[in-house]
Amino acid sequence: MSKRKYGLALSLVLAAGTLLGACGTDKDKEKDNSSSAGGNDSDFSIAMVTDVGGIDDKSFNQSAWEGIKLFGKDNNLAEGDGGYAYLQSKDESDYTSNLNALTRRDFDVVFGVGFLMEDAIGTIAEQQKETNYAIIDGVVEQPNVASILFKEQEGAFLAGVAAALMTKTDKIGFVGGMEIPVIERFEAGFVAGVNAVKPDIKVDVKYTGSFDKAELGKAAAGRMYSSGVDIIFHAAGGTGNGVFSEAKERKEADKNADVWVIGVDSDQYEEGKVGDQNITMTSMLKRVDNAVQDIANLAKEGKFPGGETKVYGLEDDGVALADSRGAIPQDVLDQIDEYKKKIADGEIEVPEFAK
Repeated sequence: MSKRKYGLALSLVLAAGTLLGACGTDKDKEKDNSSSAGGNDSDFSIAMVTDVGGIDDKSFNQSAWEGIKLFGKDNNLAEGDGGYAYLQSKDESDYTSNLNALTRRDFDVVFGVGFLMEDAIGTIAEQQKETNYAIIDGVVEQPNVASILFKEQEGAFLAGVAAALMTKTDKIGFVGGMEIPVIERFEAGFVAGVNAVKPDIKVDVKYTGSFDKAELGKAAAGRMYSSGVDIIFHAAGGTGNGVFSEAKERKEADKNADVWVIGVDSDQYEEGKVGDQNITMTSMLKRVDNAVQDIANLAKEGKFPGGETKVYGLEDDGVALADSRGAIPQDVLDQIDEYKKKIADGEIEVPEFAK
């Protein structure tokens, strides 16, 4: 029971006397018991707050929302209060107000998407100890917060292997958003994967400093393609949409142009369509949807991992490469699978930070 409801119940107890107080106590116990047991379809609810990339960023906000919707469907929940919902952040100043708004609406678990939400969740979780929170791509050390991280470097390594095996120019690019640990893991893994196949390739790395400015991604991609780069891996959220725009414009101008994009977080195949062609080589999937469902199910079962950090990698379907739809030939896919097995077996330890 939330503090607001408890306070109201206590006032009624004091006003109505012993009989009503006894009824209120029974209801409190019933609510507490249902929470500890995980509840049922009708009394368990989840929600999320996006970062500035937005709910339709074709990236990890969208993936998180897909996970929440799938959890809702599996548990017969309706969108809205008492079921599942989201609030979108237009800028960082919205994080605290959005988290507070969902807390007031009594959702059982509130997810915050993105490293930049660490401070807001840390503050609110300390104030609202009766609500459980989860942060994706960040760590908040509070007993009512579950921290969710991924081994992005493992999936990015496979993307690097694919790029090194597919490049015709031996020039490969990486466009990142903000230079923060989670994106640095993408860079480190990608560069390591490229170098595992072709040690002489120096990956052209550019950070745009933003996750929501497509024009910056487009400018970075334009410079890279013009320099001879034929494959760019982006880890830049909405900024990465500009990478796709630049590649598609070049493909439209010249159907024989060798320009490819490796997408990130979600399968970005649809973003690469150019008439009857497609410039998306593959995408490095970050299965935020799987992680959200896992945490939600644990919470529903009364096993919310508050105070813990859960890390999802290749071994538990936390990261993967998307179906290339024929863009990558089978012999290359077989080589990628060999590297995947070596990582899973511990033969290759992928670095988390670029050298």
